[in-house]
Amino acid sequence: MDITFNKPFLTGKETTYITEAAFNLKLSGNGPFTKKCQDFFEEKCGFKKALLTSSCTDALEMCALLLDIQPGDEVIMPSYTFVSTANAFVLRGANIVFCDSRPDHPGIDESKIEALITSNTKAIVPVHYAGVACDMDVIMDIANRYDIFVVEDAAQAVDSYYKGRPLGSIGHLAAFSFHETKNIISGEGGLLAVNDERFVARSEIIWEKGTNRSAFWRGEVDKYGWVDVGSSFLPSELTAAFLWAQLEEMETIQNKRKAIWELYDAHLKVLENYGVKLPSLPAFSTNNGHMYYIVCTSSEERKALLQYLKSLDINAVFHYLSLHKSPFYENKYEGNALLKSDRYTECLIRLPFYFDLSALDIKSVSDHVLSFYKMKSYNLSSSN
Repeated sequence: MDITFNKPFLTGKETTYITEAAFNLKLSGNGPFTKKCQDFFEEKCGFKKALLTSSCTDALEMCALLLDIQPGDEVIMPSYTFVSTANAFVLRGANIVFCDSRPDHPGIDESKIEALITSNTKAIVPVHYAGVACDMDVIMDIANRYDIFVVEDAAQAVDSYYKGRPLGSIGHLAAFSFHETKNIISGEGGLLAVNDERFVARSEIIWEKGTNRSAFWRGEVDKYGWVDVGSSFLPSELTAAFLWAQLEEMETIQNKRKAIWELYDAHLKVLENYGVKLPSLPAFSTNNGHMYYIVCTSSEERKALLQYLKSLDINAVFHYLSLHKSPFYENKYEGNALLKSDRYTECLIRLPFYFDLSALDIKSVSDHVLSFYKMKSYNLSSSN
């Protein structure tokens, strides 16, 4: 047995479209395939503007620029997230205010956000961990009452919904990822979603290196020049061509991934008898089949389980380390203990998950996880 953690799925049309893009002799970005992808998301999700980026990190950095984040501004986000969520705002001089996770889910604890707001708070950045929605009504109510912005980190949340609304369409801005570990991929890649009309025109300028080049090509201005800050955020047409092949098959990809999630969940329900926590899905959120994780009862248990699975050539992983305890930020952090975030840091395991994972593989992984806990339980009872 050799079950890897992730294996990128190809629809079969990626190289066809990349070749088409090459023969179009339009390689540098913002060409026909870029427009197809952006139109897809604007129509499907109702974004006022969708802009492909070279990564989700780029999209988040664009958000920080659009919000005019300045040194001393405060940005609230969960500590249990990937470093890019914070880095995008740190680069503009922001102070990151970390919030704890929910008891039932690694996402931000919405009930703890309001107490963190000060006169310097500029934005809240909820992260839809595992494609599961944060309670956006609560977050938007807080933001509206305090007149602050909301940026949805929807890196893992493509094709997931909150009360029937696409994630990424609720906050003022949002960022998605098409990294090879995500549901829909382009190797590296991302998307900025703009939902507030105030940011539409400027987002395109920042995207195009601070120029009004896109307006020039549409014939809206007779010449283009440097009109704002910006950078080279747009991806090449080759990346967009690859992504378009994936978007054409989104329904097929999503149906398969959700079926994999359901199989894992059915096989592993019994783990709750051993004190292991399985994924929680609030009534307000859909499941987009991004990942399946379990939360062990201790860091020692997690380490032992990972070693056991590795001995069987099953590549399960842990990931995020609480950012407030990171080498870069621990000396800057002045807030309270974030016990739930630390628990996920120490105890969460992600199981192998990819489109081509077979039902037999899923059962095998699940059976070995169950065997570990049965052996652990037996050893504990024997020692007593």
